[in-house]
Amino acid sequence: MVHTPRVLILCTHNSARSQMAEALTRAAAGRVDLPLDVHSAGTEATRVKDEARTVIAELGLGLDAHTSKTLWDVPDAQNFDYVITVCDSADVGCPAYGGQTTRLHYPFPDPSGQGLDRWREVRDALAVQFGAFVEALRAGEPVPAGVQPI
Repeated sequence: MVHTPRVLILCTHNSARSQMAEALTRAAAGRVDLPLDVHSAGTEATRVKDEARTVIAELGLGLDAHTSKTLWDVPDAQNFDYVITVCDSADVGCPAYGGQTTRLHYPFPDPSGQGLDRWREVRDALAVQFGAFVEALRAGEPVPAGVQPI
């Protein structure tokens, strides 16, 4: 039986960065036929921001079915191969994971309250980072340690 790696992407509100990263990671894995079970959550739940929906839709991806959720709303919340935080507060507030979980911190700036050009910059940086993450998994190489600042 082949193990499908489980990936959890955490942010504070699960409203923007983690939602975009989830969609981008799924798309990158799909392009290379890599089975991944990808989820996103927040340390608090709010709503998925319209700007995140807009800039992801520009890439032909959708967040229409996505809702903001906490870690405890995710199936089998304590059983992930990779837990990736995309903001500093989620990194600090992330619960401890035992076993074989690999914790990664890929911090990205919060585009909230800024124009769509800033949202696109963050989206594109997320796409590069999570594309590299997926490619490393596909190739059986170590996953990238961090991001280039934007």
